[in-house]
Order: sequence, then structure tokens, then C-alpha cells
Amino acid sequence: MADFVPGYLRPMDSRELHARVEAARELLGKCRVCPRHCAANRVEGETGVCRVGADPVVSSYGPHFGEESPLVGRRGSGTIFFTDCNLRCVFCQNSDISHGAEGRQVSAESLAAMMLSLQEQGCHNINFVSPTHQVPGILAALEIAVARGLRVPIVYNTGGYDSVETLRILDGIIDIYMPDCKYSDNETAGRLSRAPDYWDRNREALAEMHRQVGDLACDGNGVAQRGLLVRHLVLPNDLAGTAEVMGFLASLSANTYVNVMAQYRPSYQAMEYPELARPITAREYTDAVEMAHEAGITRFDERPKIIPAWL
Repeated sequence: MADFVPGYLRPMDSRELHARVEAARELLGKCRVCPRHCAANRVEGETGVCRVGADPVVSSYGPHFGEESPLVGRRGSGTIFFTDCNLRCVFCQNSDISHGAEGRQVSAESLAAMMLSLQEQGCHNINFVSPTHQVPGILAALEIAVARGLRVPIVYNTGGYDSVETLRILDGIIDIYMPDCKYSDNETAGRLSRAPDYWDRNREALAEMHRQVGDLACDGNGVAQRGLLVRHLVLPNDLAGTAEVMGFLASLSANTYVNVMAQYRPSYQAMEYPELARPITAREYTDAVEMAHEAGITRFDERPKIIPAWL
């Protein structure tokens, strides 16, 4: 893929990109940006579960070297951390951002400037972290950034509770989708993330993402340029339903790139849930990796694993 061009620069002209901005903004009036369909009038300042209005709210941004190896390369992933979330995970490890609303509201111009700054610093991509509930503001900023010379791939780094309607607006714009696949049953998702249809919506979303971008493809240096990369956090007591998750990911493609994540620890409200009130064991992690192999997954994140001390 030596001649790779980001999706938003290929068949996309300025009129088409602007039409996508307008289509996304229309979702805000009676909000249906995410599967919750809160119907809040975010244009007028109302907020739903995500607690964000029409304008982007950013916690921080900068080059990041702790992401998956195809994103980091040698110069880092250009991460922009958005405030709040459309999930309410009781074990959230970034609760100050996702639940505590740590961040500041920014204009589309300011968000575009962040993207361009990260590109100027040499980052391999622009990595939108927790973008699901802020897609309209992101697209408005992207329109400005593209006009000013943005040219690196866009990463959509999400908890995986996404609306296919919104994802279709992003078709041809997002180069790399990096969703979580958190659970394989709705009951657990409802109890632990307050998303009782998570597994249904997650499968729909990941199938749409894969339809748009296919399997992860990298350049000659192993840096991601386009495709799907999935994260799965191993939970204690197999609460994540890893075997079923891996079976689904393999059904998308045996070449689905998967990061089986070992870093679970009790955070936020997890100690209030006895089944979550301990770290995972080494056996639980190795079993999860074996489940992935047995399902037919062949591509795993190969960066050196920082195995937690408790494993």
C-alpha cells in the first residue's frame, strides 16, 4: 500500500464531505448519534446519557506510544481523547474522563488545529478516542482540517456501542476502525455497562466497520493504513464471554487483527461487584488467548506485552 491515500482524500470531494457533516448534525436534533437514541436536542444544549451537547469536548491530545504496535510505529499515534462516553462501564479505567467530564469544550477550528498539530509532530495517524457520541463535531472539524492539509489516516477508537446509521455517514472517511468487543451477552453488558443491547449493536457495528475497511493492512514498516483492529479486555470469571467473542470475530474474517488485553484491574465502581473485585489471573489470560486460537483467530497484537505484576 505504498501509494496509500486516506479515505477522506480519495473519492471524497469537499461537497461530499460537507454533506456528511450536515447529515451527522441532523442526528443531533433528537439525538440518535449512538444506539441509545436519547432524543435529546443537543443542538439546543440538551444532553442525554453522554452529557455532551453539540460541540466537541476534549480531555487531552498528543502523540501516544502505548497503543497497538501498528498504530504507534516509530513516531506515535496522534491521540485526541474526547470527554464522556455513551457507555457506563462500572470498571472504567478512565473514569475521570469518561464519567467525570474532565475536559473542555472546543470549537471545530480548535479541534482541526489539534489534528494538524499532531500531523506536524510526525504522528502516523489521528486517533479519535471515544468518538462515538461526538461524531458530528468531529466531522465539522475534519472538514476544516482537510482543507488545511490533513493527509494522515483517521482512527476511530471506540467502545463498540455504535450506530450503523452513524457509521454509514463515516463510510469512506474513516481509515482504521478500532472498536472494543467487550461482552458476548446483553445481560452482562446491561449490568456492567448499562447497555442492555450491547452485544446486538456491537456485532452490527463491527460487521459494518469490516464491510467498509476490511482486514487491517499495513505499510512496509508495519504501520497501519486501513482496516479493522479489535480490542477485547479479558475480565475475571469469564464475564466477557471470550470464546463467543472470538468466534464472532473469526466469522468476520480469520484475518481479523485482535488485541487480547490483560490489564484488567478493579477500577471505578468495580469493588461493588464481587465478580469484578479482583484482577484477572495468569490462567484466565492464557485461556483467553487459547480461546482466540481455537476460534481461528490468527493475527494478534505483537507489541511487547507489559504483563501486570499481579499475573
